[in-house]
Amino acid sequence: MKLSYGQKIPIKTRSEIDRMREAGRHVAEILVELRDRVRPGVGTEELDRYARKLIRERGLTSSFLGYGPYGLPAYPAVLCVSVNEEIVHGIPGGRVIREGDIVSLDFGVSVEGWHGDSAVTVCVGDVTEECRHLVEVTRESLDRAIKTMRCGQRLSDIGHAVQEFVEPAGYSVVRDFAGHGIGAAMHEPPWIPNYGPRGRGPRLVPGMVFAIEPMVNAGAPDVEILDDEWTAVTVDGAASAHFEHTILVTDDGPEVLTQVAGSH
Repeated sequence: MKLSYGQKIPIKTRSEIDRMREAGRHVAEILVELRDRVRPGVGTEELDRYARKLIRERGLTSSFLGYGPYGLPAYPAVLCVSVNEEIVHGIPGGRVIREGDIVSLDFGVSVEGWHGDSAVTVCVGDVTEECRHLVEVTRESLDRAIKTMRCGQRLSDIGHAVQEFVEPAGYSVVRDFAGHGIGAAMHEPPWIPNYGPRGRGPRLVPGMVFAIEPMVNAGAPDVEILDDEWTAVTVDGAASAHFEHTILVTDDGPEVLTQVAGSH
């Protein structure tokens, strides 16, 4: 796939950023509650019901429910729950979480039309050392990507930071999905792949807001979409991990909008 970094990137105003900060705070706080409810015997649909309850109580709007770009069917939940070999966009349903699973939770809400988006992967009890290491490497790759998000850096430096850390650790970067701009729409330009050379694309300036989300597979990077047209799984059945934050570029460095005390 040929990479392109030429998309026009929206710059947020101070009032827009304030609403995105609020949306990001709600996302982070709710994800902490959801993460703490992930345990053996809990159904993925139960997690979605609890997320809906928290959205109602806070007077928020789900970014996911009813979303259907590119001709896809409307997404039927407020939360994505992806277990083990499921990479992303797992639809909550009858699957029950078991000891040893790794579970990715992807969640977003909007405040007055402005969005926040974040994801975390949870180790359930006594997971294998391989899975625990996969989760740690994926989390660290996001941290490294965020550190590159300083004024004057190039857009492609973000994905390069992910790839140069993940692949030497023995894992593969998913290429079918990418990070993205976020703001008045959940997905805005630019498309931000988690791989590629450094030094390409526009320079980062204050007011840019991106959702950065490395998805990392224990095996090959290849993806298969299930019959529900949403759930993406690894072709070889290997485990996958996913972390995401919404980040604002500022004069003083990156500001993570979806992080609160106790979150990842």
